[in-house]
Amino acid sequence: MSDLIVVGFDTPDEADKVLVKLNGLKKEYLVDLEDAVVVVRDAEGKVHLKQSLNLTAIGASSGLLSGALWGGLVGLLFLNPLAGFAIGGAVGAGAGALSGSLTDYGIDDNFIKSLGNTIANNSSALFVLVRKVQPEKVLAELEGLRGRVLKTSLSPEQEKKLQDALSGVTSAPAAS
Repeated sequence: MSDLIVVGFDTPDEADKVLVKLNGLKKEYLVDLEDAVVVVRDAEGKVHLKQSLNLTAIGASSGLLSGALWGGLVGLLFLNPLAGFAIGGAVGAGAGALSGSLTDYGIDDNFIKSLGNTIANNSSALFVLVRKVQPEKVLAELEGLRGRVLKTSLSPEQEKKLQDALSGVTSAPAAS
């Protein structure tokens, strides 16, 4: 089961920097992100979403491959596999791009927009859907980023640890 974490930042570019850091941690297999979205609210109060996954491009590429394959096979039946390959690829890419643009994956866009309207002007928020995480190592990397937890599905203890790490508070080790 994935956990949703929404962290707000005081500057418009801070959420992007944290997402870059999380992607670096993902390459080290310390965190497994299912979805991530950066929300920026500009000086006029307009909310901008930056999706981490471009579903239109993913759909177009997979549609191109499957359309080209099926088009080539159908073209082979009519003794013109190259034309079938080209036409099937074009139709498949178009259909894949359309289906990718209509697909909502991960975090609900309406939820993102509604919460994005509550953050202050000239600020940002990072919405992350996390599958798996190595908490101690990731919290150490996020320490002192000056963010505040806006929403989360974490347990109260985990949420407090995250907020402490973001605010730079270090907890004293337990006495043995």
